[in-house]
Amino acid sequence: MSLALPVQACAPHAVSRLRTERLARSAKPFMARGGIKGERCPGCRLVPSHCICALRPEVATPVGMCLLMADIEPLKPSNTGWLIADVVPDTFAFGWARTEVDPALLALLADPQWQPCVVFPGEFVAPERVVHAQPSLSNNWPTGQRPLFILLDATWPEARKMFRKSPYLNHLPVLSLKPEQVSRYQLRRSRRGDHLCTSEVASLCLELAGQAHAADTLQAYLDVYTHHYLQAKHQLPPDLQGPAHARWQALKGS
Repeated sequence: MSLALPVQACAPHAVSRLRTERLARSAKPFMARGGIKGERCPGCRLVPSHCICALRPEVATPVGMCLLMADIEPLKPSNTGWLIADVVPDTFAFGWARTEVDPALLALLADPQWQPCVVFPGEFVAPERVVHAQPSLSNNWPTGQRPLFILLDATWPEARKMFRKSPYLNHLPVLSLKPEQVSRYQLRRSRRGDHLCTSEVASLCLELAGQAHAADTLQAYLDVYTHHYLQAKHQLPPDLQGPAHARWQALKGS
């Protein structure tokens, strides 16, 4: 049986606000490649008939996420940084530019309540900067600060450029993830199976920080979003009894 969820307004979060700012600077409308033309829900970017705002699952966690987003990433309906901001209350989002940096980003990195680290493959980083795991919060974060994971939200070529040309990140440790799973993300495809989408990377970071429930919630939310996105793309109703929603309901009931 296939039913649509009721449309529900969502308060704007950091990625939503960044999208609004980016649209205000645009000289012409942004048209998502391969997307459905017409109205989209401002809360979840899906067409209203496939809206998932009623499922928005904000989870209490001391972990913070900082998204450095390539120029048009906030505009793409397939961007999964938006889902991170839905789930993790302390999500910050900044547009990246080679020649300038948002003063608010520098203030965030200098805020003593946070211990920031950049999430990036260790093979491209000086070995002394690289850490492969973070202790869980339940085992006492070593500095007494809250972890702030900095994610470069971009295509892989863009992310490498952002990492090289962001000198304000050079003093920070780099968390190199070693994911065992192949990406389940279906909306955009990397040529390498070990390249995860931004939401999947954030889920792994949450897990490393001892936030298993938040990690599982974010992964299940990505699955639900992907299902609704693809069903809308093929002009099919969302299946609220299907595998994605079954996993979501099981998580909510656990």
